[in-house]
Parts: sequence; structure tokens; C-alpha cells
Amino acid sequence: MMEKLLETARKVSDKAEVYSADSWGDSVSFEDAHLKDVQSSMQSGISLRTIKNNTLGFAYTKNLVNREELIKNALDSLKGGVEGFFELPITKDLQSLDTYDPLIETLTNSEIVEECSRVCEFLSRRTEGQINISASRLINNRRLINSSGTDLSLKSSAYILNAQVLYPYSYASLYRTLKSKSFKKAPDEYMEYLINTYNQSMKEVIPEKKKMKVLFLPETVYVLMWRLQSSTSGLSIYQNISPVAEKIGERIFDEKLSIFNEPLDDSLPGARAFDDEGTPCSRFPVIENGVLRNFHYDLYFAQKLKTSPTGHGFKGSVSSKPGPSLSHLAILPGNTSFPGLVKSIDQGIIIAGALGAHSGNIPNGDFSIGVSPALYIEKGEIVGNVKDVMVAGNIYDTLKNIVEIENTLHPCFGGKFPSILFDNVNVTIKN
Repeated sequence: MMEKLLETARKVSDKAEVYSADSWGDSVSFEDAHLKDVQSSMQSGISLRTIKNNTLGFAYTKNLVNREELIKNALDSLKGGVEGFFELPITKDLQSLDTYDPLIETLTNSEIVEECSRVCEFLSRRTEGQINISASRLINNRRLINSSGTDLSLKSSAYILNAQVLYPYSYASLYRTLKSKSFKKAPDEYMEYLINTYNQSMKEVIPEKKKMKVLFLPETVYVLMWRLQSSTSGLSIYQNISPVAEKIGERIFDEKLSIFNEPLDDSLPGARAFDDEGTPCSRFPVIENGVLRNFHYDLYFAQKLKTSPTGHGFKGSVSSKPGPSLSHLAILPGNTSFPGLVKSIDQGIIIAGALGAHSGNIPNGDFSIGVSPALYIEKGEIVGNVKDVMVAGNIYDTLKNIVEIENTLHPCFGGKFPSILFDNVNVTIKN
């Protein structure tokens, strides 16, 4: 089916690429420690990119019933006049990755429900907060072929569990995510972290207003990484909106900070040997000891900026065109445990949840977030939570003031991150 589509598209264009993706899976949700929902889903789609007279066309469908219509839609989109001077890659030999565990297919919804029930019971015995849990298994298949001769495919699996403990009379919660390529029971230390941290922070407190340290949990580090990803993207470089466009090789952050994109790390779900354009992926330094090392590009912006693609052309979905994206970020761990970070703080706030992460001038590095929940630390101990807290700043100031980085990475939205402790962060607490 894909081969015939490519063959037909090639006859009416200079270059063509066909991308397919399908996924299926099951999800379970618990609310207030009781089973709420069990769902199964299946999705599939095919997209087509064509280049004719150095103009780029694109179309997609969820069900390829009429290939001629899909090709016509791609050709009609040429009227948009989007330039397509880049070459489609010829990619043959790639590093072999372990992205799929066949045991995921034997996992039943009953087993997922049983595990969620076990976690709910464990947490409920030790804390008074409302327990909500979601868990899912997912199998993905991707294939990409193009007129240059590239034919790449990928099968991947994932099991994800997220447990959260809600604070009284609010939707604010303490949560953490577990990810693996197949089913694994939630370890005791995972649940102990949620119990101990939540129980210590249940009391509502009003701290004395003065300058204090700020500890971003792994779950909120994405607020900072989002800004970095935007400013180092080929899109921002091309649009001349990045504040670091001329700073390759310069130290822009604290020397404790090193950030890599690690798509080849197959210890967790989602590893990729090639991006959604067929460009090979590699371990990619973004920041090394505070020094800016690289910008990331897809095919389009690499050609625009007369440089080489870096294997970072990823789609948001089968219905979207690829764009430059750091989809596998990892921050190198530090030397201090999470309890050690807490003990080192005389007075400070833990950012356990972020509201409004989309606000501010993202390419410029600005952020202004509501913190919910905000946990309060005094004399090395978590003593409660604080209402109505705002934290604002710019990553090019904040990331220069790192006190310490946690020694453990956690799978989170956007990558694998540790907790990071900062000094001199602007914290506002409502009277």
C-alpha cells in the first residue's frame, strides 16, 4: 500500500515521502481510589510529502481509501508556495535499538486494574489525600519510505503508570510517573516518596516573605527546558528570535548543568534510531558544563540555514509536518539525593506543579508560573504547603544560579530530569 502510493506520487512530483503510524492500547483510571474507567483505543494514519519544482506539498488521511485523492490534496497544497529545496535522506544502516517488549501484548486489563488497586491500597493506608491513578499500555508502529530509497520501520511498546495524591479542597496534587517497555510493579520507594512528601506538606502555612531558594521537582523542569528547546531550535534561529543565536561555544548557564538529547537510550520507552524524516539520530549535546554546544534542525530549517540536519525532525502527530524538536532530553545527574537537597535548604519553596507554563516569551526564555502545589521548606524539612505562589524569571538568569542537582533522573514530560535547586529566583506570595 505504501509502496504503491510512493510510486504513484513519484510520477507527478520530483521527490516524495510516505509516513505511516498506527497505535493501539488500553488505559485504566482510578478516582478516589476506586475504578473509574477502562478504555481501549486504536489509531492509524498515513501522510504524504511531495516536492515539485522546489515547492513542498503535504496531505494526510486516517484511512487510505483513495490514493489518487491523497496525492491530489498534496499537489493542491503546493499552491501555498512553501519552499522545498531540501533533499530527502538516503538512510540505510542504523544502530539497532531494543524498543519493543513482546510481553506487553500478554498484559491484560485485569492485571493493570489489579496493580492500580494495589497502589491505591498502599497509598490509602498511609495518607489521607485523595488517590487518583492512571495506567496504560501502548504499542506503536511507524514506517517511512521515500523516493531516495529510504525504507525504515520501528515497533515500540510502553507501560505507563501515574499516581497522584490530591491536597484537600483543591485539584493540586503531588504526582510521579513510571515508564517501562513492559509491565513492572510500582516499587515501594516510588510510593514511599509520594506518601512521605505529601504527609509532610499537608499543613497550610504562610511563610515569612524574604528571598528564598527554589527547588524544581523533575515534573516541573519542563518549564525551563521548553524555553531552552525553543531558543536552540532551527526555527527560532531562522526567525532571528533566539537570544543565543550567536553564542555557540559560550558558557550561558551554570557549569553544573549538562543537557543532552538521547534518542538512542533504549532503557525507557520511546527510543529512536531515526527521526520522522528518516535522518539518523544520535546522542546530541545541547549544553555541556554550562556551555552551549549545538542548535537542532530538521531538513527544512537545515536547508534554510545552509547547515546539516541533526536528526530532530519530529511530528506532533501523523497529521502534522515535521519540525525541529528535542524529544529525548536528559539532564546529567548531580551528586545529592532528593532528601539531601531538602536538608540543605534553610528556607525555600518546592515547585511540585506548574500552572501557565505556556505564558511569557518562550523563545526569549521568560517564564511566569503559578505554583500548585508549592511545598514549603524550613530548616531542612518540608513543613507544609503555601497557597497563591507565583514564580517568574528568565532561564538565562535562573540556570546560572544552580545550587545543586539531584543524583537521580526520573521519566517526565519532555525527557528524563532530576530535581534542581536554584538560588535567587523571584518568588511572589499573595498576602
